[in-house]
Amino acid sequence: MMSAGWLYLVAMIAVYGLANFLQAIAANKVREHKTFHPRLLLQLAVHRVYLAGIGCQILGFVLAFMARRYLPLFLVQASVAAGIGITAVLGVVFLKWRLPKSEIGLLILLSGGIVALVVSAEPSPSDQLTPAAIVALVVILIGLGVAGYFTARLQGVTGSVALGGLAGLAFGAAAVASRPLSNILDAKAFLTDPLLYLMIVYSLTGQLLLALAMQRGSTTAAVASMDAAFAAPAAAVGLLLLGDQIAAGREWLAAVGFLVTLGAVLALTRYAEPQAQGQAGRERVLEAAGAAPGRVGGPARDSA
Repeated sequence: MMSAGWLYLVAMIAVYGLANFLQAIAANKVREHKTFHPRLLLQLAVHRVYLAGIGCQILGFVLAFMARRYLPLFLVQASVAAGIGITAVLGVVFLKWRLPKSEIGLLILLSGGIVALVVSAEPSPSDQLTPAAIVALVVILIGLGVAGYFTARLQGVTGSVALGGLAGLAFGAAAVASRPLSNILDAKAFLTDPLLYLMIVYSLTGQLLLALAMQRGSTTAAVASMDAAFAAPAAAVGLLLLGDQIAAGREWLAAVGFLVTLGAVLALTRYAEPQAQGQAGRERVLEAAGAAPGRVGGPARDSA
């Protein structure tokens, strides 16, 4: 039974990587938004590429949800970061992104950190969250909304990093809610649990923040900062409140793996370079998506 968790984990990484790639294309198809407003999601919803990305994101979420039934949050959350490697490869192949050597090295380092976490994780079911913890999730949600309102004014890679970080916090909170939910087998109890609706609202909030982040110029920075903020708080909550376990004698390996993974994604936010800036960058992404085949292949960065 526990082996199923590992299968869900591998499939989740691949699907999340594809989801990020498709959403990056779609986010550059619409006019850049400078406010924290859900109309961006409504505009994106008319694009088939974005809907395909959302479909992959939903599938990835379901796979992550199932993985969390068996595996600790620190492993599942950190493994989501491995999807950025899939995103980067797809970007290089199809959109002609040019990744500097620093990004390539950091992606390799990220993979090593994930491997260490896999080796150190001890599969286990989740404990339930206390009522106080549920109230705290509601308060954090309100705080994220306020922070998103002001952060949406930032531009460039700084905006990608800041908004991506907030998206990661939202998705991390959704993951915290989903870990105990994944162990509820009774349909009525599942549908009446407040964690279900907190998980949904957090996921929608994270989706909006991620779309805004991807519009700011650097998909790598947006996804890396999202993964950094996504992993650490949720992992701490899992170990402290949800009964997540580390294999005996491998605590040091889990600590090293998590620090390496977190360090790699944080460094990616520092060294990431814009893949598409301004109108010229958007036009190239549209061409790569099929508007004008044959013109793809320009430099990865343009001056606005």
